[in-house]
Amino acid sequence: MLFAIDIGNTNMVIGCIDGDKILFSERLSTDHSKTALEYALAFKNVLDLHDIDRTRITGAIIASVVPPITAIMTEALGKIMSCNVKIVGPGLKNGLKICMDNPAQVGADLIVAAVAGVRDYPCPQILIDMGTATTITVVDKDKNYRGGMILPGLRVSLDSLTSRTSQLPRISLDPPKRLIGTNTNDCMKSGILYGSASMLDGMIERIEEEIGMKTTVVATGGLANAIVPLCKHEIIPDDDLLLRGLRYIYERNC
Repeated sequence: MLFAIDIGNTNMVIGCIDGDKILFSERLSTDHSKTALEYALAFKNVLDLHDIDRTRITGAIIASVVPPITAIMTEALGKIMSCNVKIVGPGLKNGLKICMDNPAQVGADLIVAAVAGVRDYPCPQILIDMGTATTITVVDKDKNYRGGMILPGLRVSLDSLTSRTSQLPRISLDPPKRLIGTNTNDCMKSGILYGSASMLDGMIERIEEEIGMKTTVVATGGLANAIVPLCKHEIIPDDDLLLRGLRYIYERNC
């Protein structure tokens, strides 16, 4: 059994994988102030909640875009389980040809998503991860990592809007009743949700125009389910994309 962790700037996704089956997937806050013991207790509680026997976990893998947290995670895992821990990064085989100016600078989360995308979906493809930042990755027809885009995430944009305007309230992200809002809350919801959807539609069109081919588009991340239904392009939501990518990388390096 494999314990997988994807550490993002705001949240981390943890999951347990037994063969081809993802037993659970949960989100925890990424907290720089927590100690290794506090994270260990949080992991233990989640495992107990799902009735997972920790002695059955034979390996663990971490992908992180928050380097100061990575060592703490490794220490935390060592407190509750005895297994080999692998860190996604240089030196760990992933099977991708990365056509970037400096491949070592590509985020671990982008690598993990691309590994799962290439394995599970037709190429060429566009992979969208909607978290603190919205990242767009392009994989060409030959399964090469071509590059992509990094944009402000939906909540980052919304927080910036409310913190810099005195009369705009904080809002939830449930869809507005209609596109053209008739009150402040609905106007903000329409702007942030439909604006994000329109941005994705526009980026998909521009990418397909540049590479000259139709693509398979896959979206993951905590905010993807709020935006994908509002897009005009066909986008496949896949909440478990990164966990499967972590599993594939772990298996390749065993």
